[in-house]
Amino acid sequence: MLKSNTDKATGFEKRFENIGTIVFENSTMASKAVAKEIADLIKVKQSQKQPCILGLATGSSPKGLYAELVRLHKEEGLSFKNVVSFNLDEYYPMEPDSINSYVRFMKEQLFNHVDILPENYNIPDGLLSKEAIAGYCDAYEAKIEALGGIDLQILGIGGNGHIGFNESGSLQNSKTRLVALDHITRVAASGDFSGLNNTPRTAITLGVKKIMEAKRVILMAWGEGKSNIIKASVEDTVTNLVPASYLQEHNNATFVLDNAAASKLTRVNSPWLVEKIVWTDRLIRKAVLNLALDLKKPILMLTDADYIENGMSDLLADSGPAYDINISIFNKLQNTITGWPGGKPNADDSKRPERAEPAKKRVLIFSPHPDDDIISMGGTFKRLQEQGHEVHVGYQTSGNIAVADDEALRFASFVCDYNDKFGIENTEASAIYKKAAKFLKNKKSSEIDTAEVRYIKGLIRKGEARATCHFVGIPDEQIHFMELPFYETGAIKKNPIGIADVKITSDLIEKIKPHQIYAAGDLADPHGTHKVCLDAIFEAVKQLKPKTFMNDCWVWLYRGAWQEWGIDEIEMAVPMGPDQVLEKRKGIFKHQSQKDGVVFQGNDSREFWQRAEDRNRETADIYHQLGLSHYAAMEAFVRWEY
Repeated sequence: MLKSNTDKATGFEKRFENIGTIVFENSTMASKAVAKEIADLIKVKQSQKQPCILGLATGSSPKGLYAELVRLHKEEGLSFKNVVSFNLDEYYPMEPDSINSYVRFMKEQLFNHVDILPENYNIPDGLLSKEAIAGYCDAYEAKIEALGGIDLQILGIGGNGHIGFNESGSLQNSKTRLVALDHITRVAASGDFSGLNNTPRTAITLGVKKIMEAKRVILMAWGEGKSNIIKASVEDTVTNLVPASYLQEHNNATFVLDNAAASKLTRVNSPWLVEKIVWTDRLIRKAVLNLALDLKKPILMLTDADYIENGMSDLLADSGPAYDINISIFNKLQNTITGWPGGKPNADDSKRPERAEPAKKRVLIFSPHPDDDIISMGGTFKRLQEQGHEVHVGYQTSGNIAVADDEALRFASFVCDYNDKFGIENTEASAIYKKAAKFLKNKKSSEIDTAEVRYIKGLIRKGEARATCHFVGIPDEQIHFMELPFYETGAIKKNPIGIADVKITSDLIEKIKPHQIYAAGDLADPHGTHKVCLDAIFEAVKQLKPKTFMNDCWVWLYRGAWQEWGIDEIEMAVPMGPDQVLEKRKGIFKHQSQKDGVVFQGNDSREFWQRAEDRNRETADIYHQLGLSHYAAMEAFVRWEY
């Protein structure tokens, strides 16, 4: 059985964590560990000639687990013939063969690849009449009870702390039932349904009571996007507002996390509050900056008493007084600020984030989607160009699934009208338009677009990206549309990163031989497009590392419209004045298909330009709050050492 970090704790961690937690380096390692526990349980039950009753979950979190279970079956002979499974939930209404059905998900991810008997897996029925649901749910629970209960329940966790579809407000004695889905849950799922309007409003879910009755519970969570709710579930009080917190009262539950999902736990985020630590430069910076922000004081106003009263007396004893520590951290933070992201020529660069030489650098900006460059680092992008660097942009994916259907029809119609106006043969264009219009008129929810529609949508985004580059001043020969194969499935679900993706990436790097690479460092969703694109860059850079030109190549990571680096992480902050903020906004406006209610809005109703401006302003305000100069906005970067 997995052993939690708190099993051996004698007081320190137990002050904060109210449930066993295990933190792995990544989700792959974590999934393999959970799969091993399940496999061991199945084998024990087989030796006892008993069925193994598993509670299973869907979503992105268990995908790696199911892949490992399939591997154990195919390569190591693990049999599932004695397994009886009960899935947590299903959208309602939902046809079992729908692309978003959990029946289809489970078959594709697990059941079709192992020897589980079809009569032994149970998934809530999304086609019931509403009148039949209550009786069906009672029978679902009765079947679990007749088998002696669930031996091991696998859970994920929603952004609001839901387990199954037991949303905020669900009671601990809640039964299996039809529930209304929280707005946060629907927004999180909207990407799978091509927008919020197409996302189901209800679902059938196993109740909290049955989850709590399971003999063993493992909750898995990956990615920085889950870190805040994990902290609330593990460290805060038990509340129906965060149903996952109920697991604190289970006698055999464990949270299995990757580093990113665990990043807000006190023992990870503020280890000096948990145990005696070795104070590294990074930890000192993090502790002092967090202290200043918590107390709402400029760095230079912190006192010895502030350190002592907030669990940092060890630091004061080692490196104090406070005045000396404050000065050191203030100077380091000040040195992150530069108006010369490509390095300032003929200047002392010993305390600057970038090198002065070569004065004119080759720069390669990787943009996962066709607008991430301008949204996330538009001010820096423009400044690099204005300061004379040779700036290239690599658009990693087409971004075609993020274009609304009516936009595609509008552009196809424009081509037909254009051809008519200028006497150009219009037969093929007209046929394509009519075919696309017919398809879109009858298109089912979440149905994959035809190749023609996908290509039209891709052309729209390509044109917008090119318009942005021209606005910044980048010539066509420095614009590179990579169209990485992993993305081009036509569906929300993408393929894993492949050899071809890495080769296209490494070929572009080798062609340009950049002194600087900028890449999207978003880690909120470990299965998201940004993370896959980043993995392709990381792998390409590692493969190219022996090349001589890579000795002069630095990699800077920016973040997208969803979040920003922590103040303690920032290594380069590029300030912007009010006029530069407006220029960045104009560049973002070139992406017309992403304005006014985009397909993938997320849980933020603001448009992308608003999110970017607010985030950049907030970063500048934090610097000012800490006692540094006040700018209108700042774009932040972290250097990746490879």
